[in-house]
Amino acid sequence: MWAASCLASCCAACACDACRTAVSGISRKSARIAYCGLFALSLIVAWILREVAAPLMEKIPWINHFHKTPDREWFETDAVLRVSLGNFLFFTILAVMMIGVKNQKDPRDGIHHGGWMMKIISWCLLVIFMFFLPNEIISFYESISKFGSGFFLLIQVVLLLDFVHGWNDKWVGYDEQFWYIALFVVSLVCYVATFAFSGVLFHFFTPSGHDCGLNTFFLVMTLILVFLFAVVALHPAVNGSILPASVLSFYCMYLCYGGLASEPRDYECNGLHRHSKAVSTGSLTLGLVTTVLSVVYSAVRAGSSTTLLSSPPSSPRAGAGKPLLPLDNKAEEQEEKEKSKPVTYSYSFFHIIFSLASMYSAMLLTGWSTSVGESGRLVDVGWPSVWVRIVTCWATAGLYIWSLVAPILFPDREF
Repeated sequence: MWAASCLASCCAACACDACRTAVSGISRKSARIAYCGLFALSLIVAWILREVAAPLMEKIPWINHFHKTPDREWFETDAVLRVSLGNFLFFTILAVMMIGVKNQKDPRDGIHHGGWMMKIISWCLLVIFMFFLPNEIISFYESISKFGSGFFLLIQVVLLLDFVHGWNDKWVGYDEQFWYIALFVVSLVCYVATFAFSGVLFHFFTPSGHDCGLNTFFLVMTLILVFLFAVVALHPAVNGSILPASVLSFYCMYLCYGGLASEPRDYECNGLHRHSKAVSTGSLTLGLVTTVLSVVYSAVRAGSSTTLLSSPPSSPRAGAGKPLLPLDNKAEEQEEKEKSKPVTYSYSFFHIIFSLASMYSAMLLTGWSTSVGESGRLVDVGWPSVWVRIVTCWATAGLYIWSLVAPILFPDREF
């Protein structure tokens, strides 16, 4: 008994030392990666609790105070929402704290990049505290999460538009035949992939013998948008480029696929998953990993974007080297100059993106509703998810077309 106690104490001490070593190794350059890791950890915790926490939550009196105990899916959804709320509050508090940080001399710059042990402890305490809140607060958070998720998807669309326009401008700016050929080849590949993809979707999601008018409408509408992109972009008055139109066409078809694939498994027109009434652990893991990667990428790119509330690209890079010990006045002046450098991106906006991403990921894991039923066992499945994807596709099309015609309609304004 004494030996087992000593062994447990040694293991705990080693674990704490390892944790402290890992946390102390986080530098300015790796801070954003650490935030991404913490966010990914929150999704993993939410997914695990969704699978195992329901029996325990049924015994908590301030959660299960109903006359009739709800279905197991209700507790699974509630667990995800509570972890998401803790994550949301953690990043929201950081976002409020970082408002107005302009240069690295600001003391809050050190808070953003350091203090990781305290941040991890605070995050854990916030998540644990969420399980002591009444159900009414969680229900309210679920309602506002749907709107927050919409804002996050809108930011994704704006980032994509910014990316493809920047990509096109960069290659056109070279003004060389090679890059013009590259533009044509990439555009051609995107269009071929778009139409080939649409053929596959028609095959799987409009099976013969079933009335699949809704799926047909989604696919035909997306193809109409694809043609409209090309027509508007190549119009003489617009003087646009075919590269953004082709990339956006493929992306819209991908969003259409995402919407169709999110249809319930028992829906007769979902030919891709019609025969899979259950989902394997491997499929769930793949779905979760895909969600983590897409959300983290969007958050990092949004936080670093020069279009959305961030510092100009000419700002010096964060974490530039500086002497460990100032040996003379010149070294001290150099250190002071380093601290006075402007920040390379908006810290506050960076954390806001993670806050919205927390809401979005919660909606994915719960099927966008507390009444999840069988879809609650899957990631991002259900009719709300279908319509979110389709509406995002239409919003992408509207924003892209607006980005082309707005300079013509309002020539005196900068876009």
